[in-house]
Amino acid sequence: MAAAEGSGPGGAAKPLFAGLSDVSISEDIPVEGEITVPVGSHSPDEDYSTLDEPVRDTIMRDLKAVGKKFVHVMYPKKSSALLRDWDLWGPLVLCVSLALMLQGGSADSKEDGGPQFAEVFVIIWFGAVVITLNSKLLGGTISFFQSLCVLGYCVLPLTVAMLVCRLVLLAGSGTVSFIVRLIVVMAMFAWSTIASTAFLADSQPPNRKALVVYPIFLFYFVISWMILTFIPQ
Repeated sequence: MAAAEGSGPGGAAKPLFAGLSDVSISEDIPVEGEITVPVGSHSPDEDYSTLDEPVRDTIMRDLKAVGKKFVHVMYPKKSSALLRDWDLWGPLVLCVSLALMLQGGSADSKEDGGPQFAEVFVIIWFGAVVITLNSKLLGGTISFFQSLCVLGYCVLPLTVAMLVCRLVLLAGSGTVSFIVRLIVVMAMFAWSTIASTAFLADSQPPNRKALVVYPIFLFYFVISWMILTFIPQ
């Protein structure tokens, strides 16, 4: 072979590896492996990046993810969907919607109702942050934003209650109207509390679950009270 030979000073060829020509490989010894670079047949999805996908596909994927979280809240059960793929888009939409529906209610200020919107917005987010910090200080195993995600998405039943109360108030604000609104708000308050504790209670030590559930109860109670006492101007 050319690779096994070289030329000396006199131009005569001499073997580079003398003695190796007598070594033979038995045919009984299997030879394993390949000398070529393996080319895997992987699917195009493995090399697909979200940076290359159309904007429409990105928006639709995010909307489907938010919709699935809404379904988990409306049918509360132990699931890691809200914790694994957390986001704050749903809580932001719910907070803004609830603040807009509460805007224009009876208040000391008779102006446009802008301060009321800010008050509702701050109460919801500040309350969620306080509950999250309390959960972390008590030894909770979920992250800060996971807790905010769960508390924000569980405002959905109360947002539905606010919408129903606005429709009921269109028919009048008498005793019957108040009783209907009271039943709706109490039912949605219980729904929000149960849904949130179904996701957050298991992340706490067994002997401290009550210390976590109590602030959640107060958080949704304050929002429920704001909805129940709402009277449009």
